[in-house]
Amino acid sequence: MAKAMVDHCIIKARNDRRQYRRVVLENSLEALLVSDPDTDKCAASMDVGVGHYSDPPGIEGLAHFLEHMLFYASEKYPEEDSFDKYTSQHGGGTNALTGSDHTNYHFVANADCFEEALDRFSQFFVKPLMSSDAVKREIKAVDSEFQKNFLSDSWRIGQLRSHLSMEAHPYHKFGTGNRQTLEVQPKAKGIDIRQELIKFYEENYSANLMRLVVYGKGSLDKIQDLVVQKFNAISNNKESSFHISGHPCVGEHLQVLVKAVPICDDHTLQVQWPMPCSIHHYKEVPCSYLTHLIGHEGEGSLFHALKRLGWAASLSAYESFADSNTSFFNVVIEMTDAGHEHMQDIVGLLFKCIDILHQSGICEWIYDEIAAVNETMFHNQDKISPMSYVLSIASNMKLYPPKDWLVKSSLPSKFNPSIIRAVLEKLSSENFRIFWVSKKFEGETNMVEPWYATAYCVDKLTDSTIQEWVQHAPSEHLHLPVANQFIATDLSLKKTAKVMYPVLLRKTSFSTLWYKPDTVFSVPKATVHLKFNCPYACNSPHAELLARIFKHLVCDYLNEYAYYAELAGLYYGICQTDDGFELNVSGYNHKLRVLLDTVLKAMANFTVKPERFSVIKEKLTKSYQNFKFDEPRFHASYYRSLILNDHSWPWEEDLEILETLKPNDLSRFAPTMLSRAFLECYIAGNIERDEAESIVHHIEDIFFDGSHPICKPVLQSQLITSRLVALDEGVSYVYSTEGLNPNDENSALVHYIQIHQDDITLNVQLQLLAFIARHEAFHQLRTVEQLGYVCSLTHRYDLGVHGLQFTVQSAVKCPKYIDTRVQSFLKSFESKLVEMSEVEFKSHLNALIESKLEKDKNLWEECERHWEEITDRTFLFDRVETEVAALRKLTKQELIAFFHKHIRIGAPKRKVLSVRVYGSKHSSDFVVDKNEAVGPNTVRIDDIFSFRALQPLYGSHRRGYERMEVHSSSK
Repeated sequence: MAKAMVDHCIIKARNDRRQYRRVVLENSLEALLVSDPDTDKCAASMDVGVGHYSDPPGIEGLAHFLEHMLFYASEKYPEEDSFDKYTSQHGGGTNALTGSDHTNYHFVANADCFEEALDRFSQFFVKPLMSSDAVKREIKAVDSEFQKNFLSDSWRIGQLRSHLSMEAHPYHKFGTGNRQTLEVQPKAKGIDIRQELIKFYEENYSANLMRLVVYGKGSLDKIQDLVVQKFNAISNNKESSFHISGHPCVGEHLQVLVKAVPICDDHTLQVQWPMPCSIHHYKEVPCSYLTHLIGHEGEGSLFHALKRLGWAASLSAYESFADSNTSFFNVVIEMTDAGHEHMQDIVGLLFKCIDILHQSGICEWIYDEIAAVNETMFHNQDKISPMSYVLSIASNMKLYPPKDWLVKSSLPSKFNPSIIRAVLEKLSSENFRIFWVSKKFEGETNMVEPWYATAYCVDKLTDSTIQEWVQHAPSEHLHLPVANQFIATDLSLKKTAKVMYPVLLRKTSFSTLWYKPDTVFSVPKATVHLKFNCPYACNSPHAELLARIFKHLVCDYLNEYAYYAELAGLYYGICQTDDGFELNVSGYNHKLRVLLDTVLKAMANFTVKPERFSVIKEKLTKSYQNFKFDEPRFHASYYRSLILNDHSWPWEEDLEILETLKPNDLSRFAPTMLSRAFLECYIAGNIERDEAESIVHHIEDIFFDGSHPICKPVLQSQLITSRLVALDEGVSYVYSTEGLNPNDENSALVHYIQIHQDDITLNVQLQLLAFIARHEAFHQLRTVEQLGYVCSLTHRYDLGVHGLQFTVQSAVKCPKYIDTRVQSFLKSFESKLVEMSEVEFKSHLNALIESKLEKDKNLWEECERHWEEITDRTFLFDRVETEVAALRKLTKQELIAFFHKHIRIGAPKRKVLSVRVYGSKHSSDFVVDKNEAVGPNTVRIDDIFSFRALQPLYGSHRRGYERMEVHSSSK
């Protein structure tokens, strides 16, 4: 039996057609049931009220290790990794995360697998198996995860913040764990780590500490029956929930300036104020009110002042939770080089900003504006993936009463100045700590954080010091924001004819217009996608860099204005492409044209402001310089792209050119870049046909109208199309290189198999093969062989060419060895494929079909799918239906033949590129690899550009508009 709370007690969005029910099982497990008749997927999330704060002394990372181990096997389903295999083969997947005071497990799968998937999931909390062999292997995975994050500044500085807190408080702990804490130290003390895992599980994984969200297609009654049947068997040990009193940062940990040395060459300033968790006032939202004002970017804001002074590239204000009772109010500023020299002035201006909030009082109109925007967003929210949805609810169930599980903090309704003022009082010069992170501090520190070896030092500050900084700070005119004119007030839905796919409404020598009204999602939102095909924007590294600076400066100039639109749920973005750039404006349709018009005019009337040019150039320069600190797997992917894309340049050349660029270069370039253009436009959502056509007419008027137009039509000979290098059949290519960061022990392999140009029959054969092999590869390379934390098999699509790619990052094995293990996997997989029964084959086939037929969850998913067909010029808007029809005809023998022809080791048409990046731990292996003779039918790539110059290219897959007919009006 289970006690139930009926649907109407749980507040939900007005556009949410799903049904909800809260139940409490006999074992005290609390669950939320979600019935969605329209879903293609089922999902569940179990949140357990224990996290790394509960790790036993001397076994740091035990809670995280248990999170790794729990999905391995259960007494009912003893096959190792079988749950991940089951969900993977049924259109889904699994994941888990460990927090400070909770651990969450979640999965998603095709809706018709609901009962079995739920049964398999439940068994981990009923009778999990943790074999000795699996425990030994998975310690390596935890350590590999730690090694992956070891040179990540976010992890390093995060642990430093924890380290500089009360040792008696669990916030001080090292939550990830590694081989040292989970194997070496326990062994030295005679501790059996497997027994510790079991003990930790038995003591903490009690039903009364668990909260479950289950998402299914069936009725609430049916879901409830299954939940009771599957989860009632979980033991209730009546454990007390974790509770810790007091804040981790008091006394000696406050009024300090911590200088730390990062890996990347950036300057970051973070000011923290410890405070009680504001979640207890989620209707009053005191922190939301204050972060809105301190983190504002409009005129008169702190960021606007810092940006005008050339001291800051970004600023954010937010609350971060230490646990469910304590938190920090944070202001994080990414400083420029000039800003680094004015740290004291920046902190002084921050405290001036806080003083202004005191002087201005708590304004009800600002609170009401925040509440109005939040209410509109809540009641017009987009559907997200079921797994993300159940995770977001389950992780917060213990923080809110059941009626607000869906709402959380998103509907402020109680204006209470005293509560907001109480939080504001916490933001004082007596209750803070500052983390100042910069490479400039190398050689100036005297301490090292023990887990990530971050060098740092601590200086004590006083209240009078801060007041002195405030007095000496520049006299900037800081003030509260003005009323937001972008807030949508017309949320009505347009009446439009039902259209299944985008239609071509218009084509001229200037542009094309594709259009699709929303008749599915019924939201007052729209999107305008606009692609500028500009041949002068990308015909050299010099042009590409200037175009990139142009893009950043347009966004920089618009920031104060567009920030108001962003707050109101209206967004824009500009991104570079291989043949120009794209502009996207999306959100509530009411004020969309206002924002679109402003962005277009900023591009059309562009001028260079030298002081902002310098800031953007500095930021781009650092991003290039810091590329070498990325993970080796990203470097391997970069080299793959550099080898195969004929329209790509090395980052070192870009950096060299960037350093020479001046404002005048961009002043001369911008008019040239826009002088020839062809625009492709896609307008979709809550917008009528006439309005869509009006928008494109207006765009053409801005750029192509007048006696001296900004743009002229692109000549046919000027159209640039990136093309992919065609690898030779029957040949394996190897590119080996040392890692860019000599301090990174990790190595990486990208094993890429190039297969075919876009073709429906070949597409579905590759898709099914990747669908079947994905879990098998992960299980063998990661779970069994423990080659590295990152082990993946993905289907690639590059410039119209399909392929298969293995990616492995490892600190334990060198790339050449991993390459041999990938080849060994393919040999063993061939046997499994050949021996697969017809029943199993059909099961995989049907699962893939179900996944492909999954409906778009929101307007943006539908639009992105259609926009990709437009920008790729493939125009196959019914691609899903066409591919499903081809899949239904596919036989097992055809799939085997495809594998034998393109993928099998030694296959006549097999085309392979192995990119091997050697970390510092494998430097000797690199020397051996470079000097070793290659095998038959293998080519070593020594010079990327010499290789590219000699290889043929695939033809362009893009179609033209010449023979395409414009859709006639229905009027």
